[in-house]
Amino acid sequence: MEQVLEKVVPFLSQDVISSVLEKNTDPSLTFRFFIWACRRKQFCRLNSHNYIVDMLVNDANAFDLYWKVLDELNSCNVLINSSAFTVLIDGYWKVGKADLAVEAFGRMSDFRVKPDLFTYNLVLHILVKKDAILLGLAVYNMMLKSNIDPNCSTFSILIDGLCKSGSTKEALKLFDEMTERGIMPDEITYTVIISGLCLAGRIDDGLKLFNTMKVSGCVPVSATYNTLLNGFCKLGRIDEVVLLLKGFLKEGYVLDLNGYSCLIDGLVRARRYKEACGLFLNVFRVNIEPDVVLYTIMFRGLSEEGRVMEALALVEKMRERGVTPGVQCYNALIKGLCDMDFLDEARSLLDDVYKVDQFPDTHTCTILICGMCRNGLVKEAYDLYESMEKRGCYPSVVTFNALIDGLCKAGELEKAQLLFYKMEIGKNPSLFLRLSQGANQIPDSESLQELVAKLCELGKVHKAYKLLMKLADSGVLPDIMTYNILINGFCKTKNINSALKLFKELQFKGHSPDTVTYGTLIDGLQRVDREKDSFALIDLMTSNGCAPNASVYKTLMTWSCRRRKFYVAFSFWLRYLKSLHGQVEEIELMEVMFNNGKYEEAVRSLLKIDLKSRDFDSAFYTIFLIGLCQWQKAEEALKVFSVLDEHGVNLTPASCVMLINSLCKEGMLDQAVNIFVYSMEKGFMLGSWICSKLIKSLLNLEDKKEHAFDLVERMKCMGYDLETHLTRNTKGFLLRISYMKQNETVMGACTVR
Repeated sequence: MEQVLEKVVPFLSQDVISSVLEKNTDPSLTFRFFIWACRRKQFCRLNSHNYIVDMLVNDANAFDLYWKVLDELNSCNVLINSSAFTVLIDGYWKVGKADLAVEAFGRMSDFRVKPDLFTYNLVLHILVKKDAILLGLAVYNMMLKSNIDPNCSTFSILIDGLCKSGSTKEALKLFDEMTERGIMPDEITYTVIISGLCLAGRIDDGLKLFNTMKVSGCVPVSATYNTLLNGFCKLGRIDEVVLLLKGFLKEGYVLDLNGYSCLIDGLVRARRYKEACGLFLNVFRVNIEPDVVLYTIMFRGLSEEGRVMEALALVEKMRERGVTPGVQCYNALIKGLCDMDFLDEARSLLDDVYKVDQFPDTHTCTILICGMCRNGLVKEAYDLYESMEKRGCYPSVVTFNALIDGLCKAGELEKAQLLFYKMEIGKNPSLFLRLSQGANQIPDSESLQELVAKLCELGKVHKAYKLLMKLADSGVLPDIMTYNILINGFCKTKNINSALKLFKELQFKGHSPDTVTYGTLIDGLQRVDREKDSFALIDLMTSNGCAPNASVYKTLMTWSCRRRKFYVAFSFWLRYLKSLHGQVEEIELMEVMFNNGKYEEAVRSLLKIDLKSRDFDSAFYTIFLIGLCQWQKAEEALKVFSVLDEHGVNLTPASCVMLINSLCKEGMLDQAVNIFVYSMEKGFMLGSWICSKLIKSLLNLEDKKEHAFDLVERMKCMGYDLETHLTRNTKGFLLRISYMKQNETVMGACTVR
């Protein structure tokens, strides 16, 4: 057949080729004729490609038949062109069989066929869409080694994949490589790289590239404008968005549905809900129909503002306009209900998802599990987790973290640990053993990249693809947050050995401990009186390049104060300030003041430095004040309080309680009353024991009894419920004193008469 066709090539045209393909009723002959026609560029047109792809997609047996034709031609040594495989790859992709599409690409060498640029670009597109950018880069290197020059589309596809995987630096390198090759970026490439910069939070760089794009003569499209607007909105820079939008409109940009969605989403993120609602109403005024994405943004905004009932009412209006709510819509509503602790209503809404032929995703169940755990319904949360896989919904790392945290707080550490190990094993426990040949961890990113590249060099692209897909589907590996939650659970129950074992394990698994990990362990070691070990952990933390943060130093200060090691506590505070401000000599002078007992001067000098910082943290001063009280230095504590009050640094309720208690012990009752009045003015409601202690201390002294009754009246005026804020003994004492006063008054009146 092919030999005869060669003779009539001069008389054929693309229209004739299309006509033969469409009118022939024998699929086998149609495929064979198409494969022959693909050998000449003048006959390779998109309409013919699309016609064959439609044949493959619409007939269940067509793929097998096409492969049969390819095998027959190959056995007869008939030359086959790359385009003959491109339709197969495209067909498999359109029916959702990416695995077979990659396999078809991998089998091209069996038929002595070299992929052309179009085939490579199609395969790269599929790999990027399947989040297999690692394999995409390996295929790109294959392409270069085959002397196939990439074009603008090639780079756009790969840059998009790198940006979405968070590899912005690599994407920019590829962008530079593109320009070095003399390939001018088009509007798609520019939009992709601008989007990547926005995703990485580098919005100003994105704006610079946008201006470079215009200078180079490349006209931005609607998607480019929307990408920039979205980037600024996500960073909360709404005021700048307004100015940008004015400039964009002058350039001819028309605000479309996507543009409105970006702006409304930005306003919702900035909690400017009123403006978001106003802009949403404007969408209808300009005759734009909101889609499911925009409705979801509005549901999220209304739910965050606590207007869940309005959000539920909007669902009905949405349906009336012919828009069916998707799972994301329900997720926003369920989260809103969970945030308001309406768990029964949230679970009821989950049932509604099934009624409208929707399937809850992992996010839906995770929202509910988080809500349940937050409200102590850990058993119900665990039951929902167990039902997830039965519904075809697999837990994410966030799901596991929420549940493990809930179990730890409920005291079910053993169950939490079992869940942790189940998380590690995942859905495919044998995969990890096969991959690492007996090792108990999966390959790191570098060794995995080498493995994928090697498989591609050997022509085993499909095997590399299957490897990456299995890894993606192998379960959910614990992240550093998971380890931190479980370590915290062990530390709270003083099971420090298990916590330290996990600490070693997480490093063995390739995780780097963060400040939360170290801080939790330091607190745990202090709980079990292993003070030296906690100090050693600080040195280890610093040597590993993880600088202790304020939380770590506050923990050390608090525990040192509790152990009456006041000088140790103060030294940690100064160590933190040195790391924060770097003014070593000035801070060392304050240490001298402290050592000489000049606490008031030391605090005043510290405040001069500390208040200038954007990271000012009053907690250190509170801990210091409480420490003085614990050290029975009430006068010094009172002086420090005066300095803090003078500089506008507010005390906490706990520090007020400690100061009042300390002053009462020292008999400084007038000063204790002043602190109590200060606490009332700040809106604090102190506990019954300290209220009772102060009042009883006043009643015990003859010249202070009137002060006690005055204080009780002030407490009533400030909203104190004396029934709950005074102990039974104190209330009885007050009544007796009051009764005695009344008797004295009556007796005095009788004597006068």
